Amino acid sequence: MTRLTSPAQYEPVIELTRGEIVESIHSGAVAVVTKDGELYASCGDPELVTYMRSSAKPFQVLPLVEAGGMKHFGFSLAELALMCASHSGTETHTSLANAIQEKAGVGELDLMCGIHPPTDENAAEALRKRGESPTPNHNNCSGKHSGMLALARLKNWPVDHYIDPIHPVQQLILQVIAEMCAYPMEEIELGIDGCSAPNFALPIQHAAQGFARLMDPIDLPEERANACRTIVQAMTSHPEMIAGPGRFDTLLMQATGGRLLTKGGAEGYQAVGIPPGVLSKDSPALGVAVKIADGDPRGRARPAVVLEVLRQLGALDEAELKVMQSFGPASWLYNWRKLTVGESRPVFSLTYRQEPALPRL
Repeated sequence: MTRLTSPAQYEPVIELTRGEIVESIHSGAVAVVTKDGELYASCGDPELVTYMRSSAKPFQVLPLVEAGGMKHFGFSLAELALMCASHSGTETHTSLANAIQEKAGVGELDLMCGIHPPTDENAAEALRKRGESPTPNHNNCSGKHSGMLALARLKNWPVDHYIDPIHPVQQLILQVIAEMCAYPMEEIELGIDGCSAPNFALPIQHAAQGFARLMDPIDLPEERANACRTIVQAMTSHPEMIAGPGRFDTLLMQATGGRLLTKGGAEGYQAVGIPPGVLSKDSPALGVAVKIADGDPRGRARPAVVLEVLRQLGALDEAELKVMQSFGPASWLYNWRKLTVGESRPVFSLTYRQEPALPRL
């Protein structure tokens, strides 16, 4: 059954001007949630149901880490970060994917993610100059798929058809996502992602809660809590693996010195994890989930909205905002002659459901 999304679930979040006229508007929805599921702040409908896309990757690797896969296979934190990544296909990324596969006893041809050219222009040009074609390891999800295969090996499950929704690898991942996001497994809508693995639609409020619990897993069972901490450490200490040169996730984690965790997904989805004590001495861990209604085809709205959310929360200081200024929150628009023709700017204010830990900015 097709689930309909109402335009009323979204609010205007970014407007683009040309001269004195507002020419275009992006709408979106935002949920900021504590690990206990309390709605801290929002814009639009926090119960909006949509696919997490690649923002789900930290949860998709959680069963492997929780089951002892890091020690069993001798995976490094950088390799774990790649399993959480939507990487750019650089030589560093593909070499690390190959290393994961060698340790797990699988091969690149076992990957069922498909093939696309590197999204990193330098890596794509280097392939062309060598007269080589891209391979599965260039797929931005090759790390995730390598981790899924490693989980199958660890559990002595078949590696064939590991992306089938009924395969035990995918069933375990679905269970873990339901538990982390505090949402009934049977109510999670399954779709097929760009890399052919299952993906998960659930309310953004619950996805945000999952990221808050990832950042503060103190109430979780010991094995899961330790696995969450390991994943956060891997992602925040190796942000270059999570995306790539010049990309938003990598640059934001670098700009904040790993204080924040961020993971984007396709079609205008983004999730951010904020640890306890970031907004104030006693502030709770928070998860943030953002969805841009039109899928953000040019990639300009989602980063700007995320930065504005973090600015309003007080999670970024002025120096960090300056480092990220090419992404927003507000930015000038230029034509091909580099003439200033307009502005892209946020037009929303978060509605706080709890007293904010810092004065609103």
